[in-house]
Amino acid sequence: MSGRSLTGWGRTSPTRADLVAATDPAVVAHALEQTGRRGVLARGLGRAYGDAAQNAGGTVLTITSLGASVTIDGRGIATVSAATTIDDLIRAALPRGWFVPVTPGTRQVTIGGAVAADIHGKNHHVDGSLMAHVRRLSLITPTGPRTLTPSDALFWATAGGMGLTGVVVSAEVALIPVTTSRVAVDTDRTADLEETLAVMSDGDDGFRYSVGWIDCLSRGARLGRSIVTRADHAGVEALPGEAAADPLAFAPRRPLPAPPWAPGGLLNVATITAFNEAWYRRAPRRERGAIQSIGQFFHPLDGIEGWNRAYGRRGFLQWQILIPFGSEDTLRRIIERLASARCPSFVGVLKRFGPGNAGHLSFPGPGWTLALDMPVGPAVLGPLLDELDEAVVSAGGRIYLAKDSRLRPQLIEAMYPRLPEWRRVRAEADPHGVMNSDLARRLGLLEGHRPAHPRPRARPAAPTPAGAAPGLNTLPS
Repeated sequence: MSGRSLTGWGRTSPTRADLVAATDPAVVAHALEQTGRRGVLARGLGRAYGDAAQNAGGTVLTITSLGASVTIDGRGIATVSAATTIDDLIRAALPRGWFVPVTPGTRQVTIGGAVAADIHGKNHHVDGSLMAHVRRLSLITPTGPRTLTPSDALFWATAGGMGLTGVVVSAEVALIPVTTSRVAVDTDRTADLEETLAVMSDGDDGFRYSVGWIDCLSRGARLGRSIVTRADHAGVEALPGEAAADPLAFAPRRPLPAPPWAPGGLLNVATITAFNEAWYRRAPRRERGAIQSIGQFFHPLDGIEGWNRAYGRRGFLQWQILIPFGSEDTLRRIIERLASARCPSFVGVLKRFGPGNAGHLSFPGPGWTLALDMPVGPAVLGPLLDELDEAVVSAGGRIYLAKDSRLRPQLIEAMYPRLPEWRRVRAEADPHGVMNSDLARRLGLLEGHRPAHPRPRARPAAPTPAGAAPGLNTLPS
């Protein structure tokens, strides 16, 4: 056990915790018996953007120590350890003619983390989020091990429960059949937000996958201009000769290393405006049936190892919101406000969600989701996002907890009205509040549940530098 400074993928707000290698379920169970500190939390590859996988002054179980394990039966049901990544699962499944039912924008997330965040992908409007495809969970709680199915309330409290119901050790996931490792992609370049929403609303149901890259710096007549890409798994007949010879081959290139450091301010209004213009002009106005690899379409940023370092030492935040259908005027006002404030976003993603599931804290629901990556630094950023959070709440929307690093706790129950019910279900599995995290404390998710003998954090987060957004700290020198 050793103290270590941890951050999320955004590299903000570091805190220290004691790390324990969760080499087997017995180690996990033993750790959950230790209630004399600041609680316990599982951590996978640390791809939550904010503080969801941090536990200041407490214990963090490194679930990757469990090791990857994948078994796939003839029906396409994969039994996987919590440490198995989406990448591991794809590599095991594709040669057998199966693909993951849901993948986020990176393959480098563990199944345990994917369950805790109830991940969604470009196919939510058709297939829902991950937990719609999970048949069984093995969960170790502070009151003992549990085997859960969708008929159990604790199953749905764990779906999107941010690791606060217990530690996932394995899961059974239903895969989807495919005949190739490629996708056939249609591309449309739209002139403004109205055209973007119309193209996606009118055509998304004809595709399994749909996503829009949106330029949130353009204003006026070009407000909300986008590149909409939609796809289905390609059949063998669509592949060129060489690829058709081995249609299920999956051999992504080794990622290029990101620079070990990047100068502060590299990603600013000027550079991102220039990038957005070039990216938009580079896209075809209209293209049909282009064959792309899984990495190209689903995981382009996996081609750069440690890409989060491009934001410099201050780091970045991701702000992802859900705006229900019927509130498109609110979505437009939010994009107008972002564009006028000149807060740069290197990655802007717009998608349509389908119906939600029974998860108390699961993020998706019918509506539009907008996700933006923004470098920490501009003084206007914190107050601006506080203002926009209010607009999201007024529209009946919410923030994705797996991406959050700065939401005000006063808004959490309005965004997640089933939070009291989640607390009751969670408390039955963890009556003494052993499971805890920086996210839970910041937002008051556990409503007063604390370990028996809390200990102050070993080391406070670094102070906010001048010009940083309120509530966001940066890595120490």
